[in-house]
Amino acid sequence: MIRAIAIDDEPPALAVIEAFCAQTDFITLEKTFTKPAEAQKHLSKFPVDLLFLDIQMPSLSGIDFYKGMKQDTMVIFTTAFTEYAVEGFNLNAIDYLLKPFTYERFLQATMKANEYYNYRNNAGSSVQQQYLFVRADYRLVKITIADILYIEGLDDYIKIFIQDQKTVVARMTMKSILEKLPAKEFVRVHRSFIVSLRRIDNVRNKVVYTADKEIPIGGIYEDDFFRQFKR
Repeated sequence: MIRAIAIDDEPPALAVIEAFCAQTDFITLEKTFTKPAEAQKHLSKFPVDLLFLDIQMPSLSGIDFYKGMKQDTMVIFTTAFTEYAVEGFNLNAIDYLLKPFTYERFLQATMKANEYYNYRNNAGSSVQQQYLFVRADYRLVKITIADILYIEGLDDYIKIFIQDQKTVVARMTMKSILEKLPAKEFVRVHRSFIVSLRRIDNVRNKVVYTADKEIPIGGIYEDDFFRQFKR
């Protein structure tokens, strides 16, 4: 069960979240606040898993509120202003609800939170190894690991090529994405490429052939690649 609180300077907005949480069986809304300072005091004593957080509040913006938090808490931002979406997702928000929102849209956002909560709390288990989460296009994207063909690095961005799906472009480093992947299933073969060992068609003349793509094997990665490939 996800424990949550909601913060919004408008009581009618809190009433909507309260009603929607009551319809959602995996969330317990423990408390609501119209004053951010009171919410901060509460969280210092009673941490929660998820915040429903309005962005535009007179005393303290939701962005600044979340930046000042010490706990690793999931957040779903709520606001009437679309221009805050980019900054919200730069803060690793689970989702962004544009007021007024329907229960269907609310449920979509909270289901993302539930999946991420289960993913995070099953670290190291087989559940975690089935899929991963990355942030792309201002949303949290769930990717099935077995469907990944290969990954290409482009400066501060990566492109994840997926079987029968649209390529996902995310702002991550090659090092950080490799740390999220099962070490026995993925290997870096070049400064700009990570490949799925199960998806390799063949290897010839220091070139990996996978999913109609020819990927060169870099010199510093060669020994490690062939060691894993032979296994």
